[in-house]
Amino acid sequence: MTLTVDTPAAEALHSRSDTPESLAPIAETTANGSAPTPDTQAPQPPAAEKPKKAPAKKAPTKKTKTLELVLTVTGTADGEWHAELKQGSTYLARNLAVAAAAVSRAAKELHEDLSAPIDGLIEEARSQQAARVAVLEAELEAARKVLADLD
Repeated sequence: MTLTVDTPAAEALHSRSDTPESLAPIAETTANGSAPTPDTQAPQPPAAEKPKKAPAKKAPTKKTKTLELVLTVTGTADGEWHAELKQGSTYLARNLAVAAAAVSRAAKELHEDLSAPIDGLIEEARSQQAARVAVLEAELEAARKVLADLD
């Protein structure tokens, strides 16, 4: 049984005079330690060494200081809107009354994705208030008739 190692043949080692001895591969041997016969050797081209790449240097990242403010705007079905502003755990402003029109304008200035749902809520509150006004006007008209009948 013959054990072969993937290295160039001995003749190929001697024919390349430009290869430094420190890079020359170790000669092949069989399992018993003797040199293999020429018919069992398969000449292999020398393996080209790949140069090692230097590790890529990472560019220093610039850390940007971020400011976080939390603006909370709440509204009721009656059309009352309030705002509060918080930085971290500290409130900078609390329970400020704001007009629905101001909330709508601010949302439009910030982003359309914010203004559409807010405007929908404001329109719903407007419809509810209009219905309430109609009911109150009907009650007022009925109270005026009662008052006129009492005269």
